[in-house]
Amino acid sequence: MKKYLLLLILISLNTVSFAGDFSKVGTTAAQFLKIGVGGRAMGLGGAFTALANDVTSLYWNPAGIAHLQTVSIAVSHSEWFADISHDFLGVVVPLSSADIVALNVIALNTGEQEVTTVTQPEGTGVYYDVSDLAIGLSYARALTDRFSLGLTVKYIQQNMYNESASTFAVDIGTYLRTGFHDLVIAMNISNFGGSMQLDGRDLITITDNSSQTSGNYNTDALLKTESWPLPLIFRVGIAMNFVGGNDPIISSTNNRFTLAVDGVHPNDNTEKVNIGGEYAWSETIFARVGYKINYDVEKWAFGVGFQMNVGNQKVGFDYALIDFNDLGKVSQFTLEFNF
Repeated sequence: MKKYLLLLILISLNTVSFAGDFSKVGTTAAQFLKIGVGGRAMGLGGAFTALANDVTSLYWNPAGIAHLQTVSIAVSHSEWFADISHDFLGVVVPLSSADIVALNVIALNTGEQEVTTVTQPEGTGVYYDVSDLAIGLSYARALTDRFSLGLTVKYIQQNMYNESASTFAVDIGTYLRTGFHDLVIAMNISNFGGSMQLDGRDLITITDNSSQTSGNYNTDALLKTESWPLPLIFRVGIAMNFVGGNDPIISSTNNRFTLAVDGVHPNDNTEKVNIGGEYAWSETIFARVGYKINYDVEKWAFGVGFQMNVGNQKVGFDYALIDFNDLGKVSQFTLEFNF
């Protein structure tokens, strides 16, 4: 166990050492992969790598699903800016007390838009949409009662009118309970994989290979597009129960307060820090707050949630409100069932 902890610390320190001094915004494709999922995680400002213990862990840290010992399903929906919808569906199935498999789907869609041209600015009667899709298959294993690993293999596709691009990627996560007041240290690498290059019929054009010669045949040509890497994200998170919960600093039967901090290193931007706090009353009613450091417009996030038993099932609902300052606010809803 000490070797696992030492390895995690060394990798965390190495993450800081290769941080660049400049931003590389706009150098990666599939930006929808950077939009977080889950009302609980988003209400905590994205500080969820070390707290991951529900179905939305499939996005933040696949090692977290090792805590789920029952068949669980979660759906999440958010109305992004400009009427863009962002949705998540996850299903977790335990194979044994230590082996868990899961499937998740993330989709982003603009809805239909009418094509306009210079000569027809009011619309041509032809409609198009832009959609993104990621389908992931995950496996997690609890190696000990304190340490677990998780892996997700996912297919990623982007569609823009008559053009599309696709590739494969993997997510790798770790989750370690240190034994010190239930302090958790976790890591996750997201979107490690291939690049994306748009292709489609709208890239076919007609060219004149010999403009100096009249009457020659104009041939078809394919416009070249560049390939772009995926938004690789490295997260390191810690979390601890200060009040209530397992082995807290301050004991309490009905109250729990947990603090979580995530360090985020993306390959196309500067390093960021997410801080989140969660208060729980009898593990039934929850209040959350998150703060983001070194983001352009995101700062505060707030969330609430509740859990209740319905027969043999546990039902949970989470809501998050994310403030983007001048851009406005975004809400996210999540419903989870544990059978």
